[in-house]
Amino acid sequence: MTAPPPDDCLAQNAWICGEYLSTRRQILLDAVLQHLQLTVVSVALGLVIAVPLALLARRRRWTVGPVLGITTLIYTIPSLAMFSLLLPFYGLSATLVVVGLALYSLTLLVRNLLAGLNGVPAEAKEAARGMGYGPTRQLLTVELPLALPTAMAGLRIATVSAVALTTVGAIVGYGGLGNLIYAGMNSFFKAQVLTASVLCVVIAVVLDLLLLGVERLLTPWRRASRKDRVRSRAGSGIRRRVAAPGRRT
Repeated sequence: MTAPPPDDCLAQNAWICGEYLSTRRQILLDAVLQHLQLTVVSVALGLVIAVPLALLARRRRWTVGPVLGITTLIYTIPSLAMFSLLLPFYGLSATLVVVGLALYSLTLLVRNLLAGLNGVPAEAKEAARGMGYGPTRQLLTVELPLALPTAMAGLRIATVSAVALTTVGAIVGYGGLGNLIYAGMNSFFKAQVLTASVLCVVIAVVLDLLLLGVERLLTPWRRASRKDRVRSRAGSGIRRRVAAPGRRT
């Protein structure tokens, strides 16, 4: 039996293998697209559910405890148990994974959105009422924009968490890159395990940066206030230097 050539990283089962990337390009692309689809759809579904829950908890204070308690309880359910509980309703399908991930995202989304709404300054709401804003207009044009930074922080964390949890969907055949990770672990295919894991990290970082960019676009007043603070500190420093007594050389 002859040994594999020195440059045959697949035959050597190396962790880093360029030949794996070139020969499995389409497989990796399909896995990345499925991973992205499962992540984005599940977080979007979670957001659709979380917004009404947060608004309900804000309007009717007695529901805060039950809403936060139930969403936290859902988050503590192990992923295998969660998928098993949903299996009779959705079967072995991508919907099973999407619904499970959406339920997991609720605790982060609801808590941060509710915290953002509760953190809106009272003077801002009073000014809106003084200008004749009704409850709906005040919510859409004043409270939600001011709550956006806190809500976006929860959305970013929920999205990154969903990227990681999507890999667990491999147990039902819909795990995106998780399918490759689990298959590679079973066969001890080092290049496949490492490549799929790195791609998961890349997806999480890219989605987090995209959401950060969206947040900055939607909150231009934060950039303006930050610039004003910088200018104020710079002006104070200049004034202190001017007012300080001159040094002898």
